Amino acid sequence: MIVVPFATFAGDNGAPLVFLHGIGGGPDLWRAQFAAFGSAHRCIAWEMPGYGHTAMMPETTFPALAEALARLMDRAAAPSAHVVGHSMGGMVALEFAARFPARVLSLVLSGSSAAFGGSTGAWQEEFIAKRTRPLDEGKGMAGIAPGVVDGLLGDQPDAAARAAAIAAMSAIPEAAYRAALKCLVTFDRRDALAGLKMPVLLLVGQRDTVAPPELMKRMQAKIPGALYVELPKAGHLANIEQPQAFNAALGAFLAAQAKAAA
Repeated sequence: MIVVPFATFAGDNGAPLVFLHGIGGGPDLWRAQFAAFGSAHRCIAWEMPGYGHTAMMPETTFPALAEALARLMDRAAAPSAHVVGHSMGGMVALEFAARFPARVLSLVLSGSSAAFGGSTGAWQEEFIAKRTRPLDEGKGMAGIAPGVVDGLLGDQPDAAARAAAIAAMSAIPEAAYRAALKCLVTFDRRDALAGLKMPVLLLVGQRDTVAPPELMKRMQAKIPGALYVELPKAGHLANIEQPQAFNAALGAFLAAQAKAAA
């Protein structure tokens, strides 16, 4: 079964700008970025396979997700794009950049990492068990969403941002979320970091406990020329918690790429 993801689009000018949400997110969480960049870029926010209107794949793996992103870009007539990935979306973006480097004008990883968990597998197993236990007890996605979201937010979270994150997570089909969790814990693309040739920006919330500043600084050291920006007060959901700061950092990075290409 070949899956071509659904996507939300905004703008029709400039280089494509692709946004990839995290495991608990959706395209609506990129609204502030669409508003900021839709006049200068063709903005595209996908619905990860299994999420929203996009069918699930026979097996959710990072190579398969990267292939699905390539098909979405083909459908959107976007041979290449600036790719922005948050959390698990950043892992998909890194996988895509490693597999299709010529299609990535620049790479932005927000609250993401090059590998997930420890090397023994025990941590990953406990992570899945912790996340799925409430689902096994019948609480459903809407039941677990508030607690999960509250654990991701930084200092003084905006009530509207919290509500948006909870709504996005509540709408995820449980089967898709379970499949994404199993996929998430398999990720390890540390081997790709040194070979990245495109411009790379790492964005991290100062209060992010999922992909903390220390982790992303270590990743920066392994990527030639990578830039690092830390967003004060933000937690794991920096693009909705501190949208102005997030957009300022992303905008400066994109402007530098445009200037270099001119």
